[in-house]
Amino acid sequence: MRIEEAAQEHLDDWVRLRAELWPDGSFERHRAELAQFASNKNAVAFLAIDSAGHAVGFAEATLRHDYVNGCETSPVAFLEGIYVRGEHRRQGIAEALCHAVAAWGRAAGCSEFASDALIDNLDSHAFHEALGFAETRRVVYFRKLL
Repeated sequence: MRIEEAAQEHLDDWVRLRAELWPDGSFERHRAELAQFASNKNAVAFLAIDSAGHAVGFAEATLRHDYVNGCETSPVAFLEGIYVRGEHRRQGIAEALCHAVAAWGRAAGCSEFASDALIDNLDSHAFHEALGFAETRRVVYFRKLL
């Protein structure tokens, strides 16, 4: 397994992985988002490539210059999404993807690496804790139609 920065040659695999993580979006929507993502100089994606040359996991990150909950510096390397196919989990792939993002963030001048997870996503909470992330706060968002 190797970790590499996302490239056009793995676009179809990357779109499929995103669709597995975020199934509410169509393939076309994911492709459009990736085109926008690729044009963002403050964004990076890393892919985990198996021995057959297929992407089996990804991590997307951005440099956030606005306030990030629980952080004290700017910019902050922010993990926007991470996913590894079920049959490839528990092999250190997600950790390796996070290490690649952290190295990218350090090279960009970041001293903090942040992420978020839905309040009921206990697997994600455990994953973040296992990688050394510290929970900073819990938030529930509200809205009211006017």
